[in-house]
Formats: sequence, C-alpha cells, structure tokens
Amino acid sequence: MSAPAVEVVLYHLTDRGPDVLAAYHEASRRMAGTPGLLGNQLMNEVGRPDSYVVVSHWDSWDSFETWEGGVGHKDQTAPLREFRDTERARPFEIYKVLASY
Repeated sequence: MSAPAVEVVLYHLTDRGPDVLAAYHEASRRMAGTPGLLGNQLMNEVGRPDSYVVVSHWDSWDSFETWEGGVGHKDQTAPLREFRDTERARPFEIYKVLASY
C-alpha cells in the first residue's frame, strides 16, 4: 500500500486581489517540477473577496515532508508570504487523504 496523499491549505487575507494572483503565479513557477507536487489551486471565498486559499496536492507525506524540510521551501513560497491570514491561529492546515474516488 502506498503512502496517502496530502493536501495543504494556506489561508490568505488581503484586499489586494491582483497582487495575490501575481504572487500565486510566481510561487507556482518557482515550485514547478517539485518532486511529489501534483498541482495547486488558488481559490477565493464566495462572498468574501478578501479571503483566499491556496491548496497544494502532494502524492505522499514523504514527498511533502522532504520538500518542506528542504532549503528551497521558503524561497519558493516567498511571493505569497505577505498575504498570509494572520488573524487565524495558524495560516495553514495539512490533511492526509484517507479515501477518495
């Protein structure tokens, strides 16, 4: 049995929507080719134009953990850092996938 997939959710809060979009594209370019990263999405909360999430999809916990502990992690995600939602106790959540169809 292979290791479960991982979903990482990063919360952002700002009224600078075009800047979030530009930062998301830059961070995504920097992360292109990262082993184990299956993709990511930028989403905007319906009814709340200042609330954004980035969800990244990883093939396994091992891949995510290797990337997170690597030297390039902070540089790759730097473009979005200024937009993190600091009103939350944690600006991110990490989920292991238990089942999917």
